[in-house]
Amino acid sequence: MNVLGIESSCDETGVALVSSLGNGVPRLRAHALHTQVQMHQAYGGVVPELASRDHIRRVLPLAREVLAQAGSTLDEVDVVAFTRGPGLAGALLVGAGVACALAAALGRPTLGVHHLEGHLLSPFLSADPPEFPFVALLVSGGHTQLMRVDAVGSYELLGETIDDAAGEAFDKSAKLLGLGYPGGPALARLATQGRADAYALPRPLLHSGDLDFSFAGLKTAVLTQHRKLGPEPTAAQVADLAASTQAAIVEVLVKKALNALKTAGLKRLVVSGGVGANAELRRQLDEAAARRGWRVHYPELALCTDNGAMIALAAAMRLAAGASQATKDYAFDVRPRWPLAEIS
Repeated sequence: MNVLGIESSCDETGVALVSSLGNGVPRLRAHALHTQVQMHQAYGGVVPELASRDHIRRVLPLAREVLAQAGSTLDEVDVVAFTRGPGLAGALLVGAGVACALAAALGRPTLGVHHLEGHLLSPFLSADPPEFPFVALLVSGGHTQLMRVDAVGSYELLGETIDDAAGEAFDKSAKLLGLGYPGGPALARLATQGRADAYALPRPLLHSGDLDFSFAGLKTAVLTQHRKLGPEPTAAQVADLAASTQAAIVEVLVKKALNALKTAGLKRLVVSGGVGANAELRRQLDEAAARRGWRVHYPELALCTDNGAMIALAAAMRLAAGASQATKDYAFDVRPRWPLAEIS
């Protein structure tokens, strides 16, 4: 079965072709991605209308590129999958509309996919895929969640952020430090030049006794500390504050993830989403897991951001597991707000 996946939930247009082999193992045949970062930099963040218009321009050329890379044709596509939500409504409608129109023209079925389920399952395309069951740490954009995953479609929410997510804490702190957009990767790069113990920043909810997160207070603490440095802080001071900020975020994520494994009685952790590419987070999780004899699985770095491969993969795995059925009813809707716990 060949699944063409289209991702357009925010500021990246992704298209991919995934094949399910006879043994049910998914294989990524080709994927292509266009990021809108350069376009949105002038505004300091994503402009939804501009994002939607750019998706319209990009999605079909990317689809042609993917098929050419795979040495395949549209006639070989069995299912067209798309991101149904969550995300920006206008952006989601572009992907859904193109997917359903393409499927209708081909006489093929479609399947709407949950964006976070795509992230959650993306490590199954890595060189070291996980096995069920596992605990998943989802750190993508405005989402920070811990889930127990027993099978495709079997998800139990263990904890989530009650305000800002980890990715928002990275991005907003970077903006306060004058690092521009997108801020998270820039802050992580600058952190390598600073001292993580330079400033005593809070670790919100670290000892709360539950698995929820909160990063809004950390952002405020970063702002307060930055103001204390005066109108013209030195490069070393800014690097130290970046390193201290990253250390606070990573410590909370690591300790909560380890506590989630203990609570669930499992020894396998999956980390996915954009923040999952953070080198310091990976280093600390790998070291902590090695000491305990546990395993940590990540998507390939190229698949940590939003991409079509994870959407095609999630669709292929849901179909193989019987968790969903593709449909030839080409009427579609999107769900800008869609809790992962609602799908099964």
